[in-house]
Amino acid sequence: MRGASLIKRTLSKISKMSTTLNPRESGEHIVRHAKYLKVLPSGIERLVEEIVSGVLDKRIAVANFSQHELHPSPNDDYAANWIFIVDTLNFCFWTPHNYTKYKVNGYTGYFALCAAINRAMKDGLDITNPEFYAKIDLATLEKIFRPDDATTQIPLLEKRLECLHQVGECLLTKWQGRFENVVKEANNSAVKLLQLIVDEFPCFRDQAEFAGERVSILKRAQILVGDLWSCYCGEGLGYFEDIEKVTMFADYRVPQVLVHFGSLEYTPELLELLKKDTILQNGDAMEVEIRGASIYIIEEVKDAVLTILKEKHPEVDTRSVNSILIDQYLWDYRREHAAELEYIPFHKVLSIYY
Repeated sequence: MRGASLIKRTLSKISKMSTTLNPRESGEHIVRHAKYLKVLPSGIERLVEEIVSGVLDKRIAVANFSQHELHPSPNDDYAANWIFIVDTLNFCFWTPHNYTKYKVNGYTGYFALCAAINRAMKDGLDITNPEFYAKIDLATLEKIFRPDDATTQIPLLEKRLECLHQVGECLLTKWQGRFENVVKEANNSAVKLLQLIVDEFPCFRDQAEFAGERVSILKRAQILVGDLWSCYCGEGLGYFEDIEKVTMFADYRVPQVLVHFGSLEYTPELLELLKKDTILQNGDAMEVEIRGASIYIIEEVKDAVLTILKEKHPEVDTRSVNSILIDQYLWDYRREHAAELEYIPFHKVLSIYY
């Protein structure tokens, strides 16, 4: 009997570990077991006030995505494949000792990536076509991402090459070379599309083991869904009946805003490590805690904002108030207040996941 009981407990443990928590569940689990940070309700309240204000004066709106000059229009035939290729490569733009050094046409970070892809298209390269990038070589990719200063290369170039080959081959083999076929397979479900992306394209599988559970952060997979929704303004290919289940896109910049608003507080040990520019490993407990807490905080903010809007501003259409727009707003906030927030160190990880 004792042996049978031990086997039962072991099987139960294996079964539990084989189940991956979704991002919202992961955030809750991570915060519940966090050792290196605290989530502060008073700071969440300040964030809620900021977001409610942004919604009411329309600084927070789905149209803000398409308004950027580097983004495609929903009327562009290549829009879905453009979004897919950009989010396949949407990771790690910082370089040690100078975090905005990599530039393309004057743009930094994510927008430097967009500028490089658009420049390649103007140069006549069929960069959004998997027939092209599934077989692209390193020299061609290096030319596509050539920097303004001719010396600072985009980080993890070989990893980007691997990602392109991986997703390109899968698209050609199973999806007729069009990402929109993957989207259509999800039948207007953001959750189903997320699962398809993670299952079909391993380079989007942003997960970790933490406190006895397998957690999922899924920054790039979720931002891929969010970018589709934003580009198409929640209509057509961008319509998802459960878009509210997509969480924020946990990276290394939004946490600076969360600390700034007082919703996130690091322990002295973690803060000292970050100030020393220590490069963490992907999956390190400190890294997972920062990203998981970010998801948790934004979900708390979203829930509170929706409650306030429904109770005090019933005229506001809350169908477009979600974690995607809150994340986009806070990400832009960090860029607009970069100098003011520079005193807050950000965690550094050389990773393909964000």
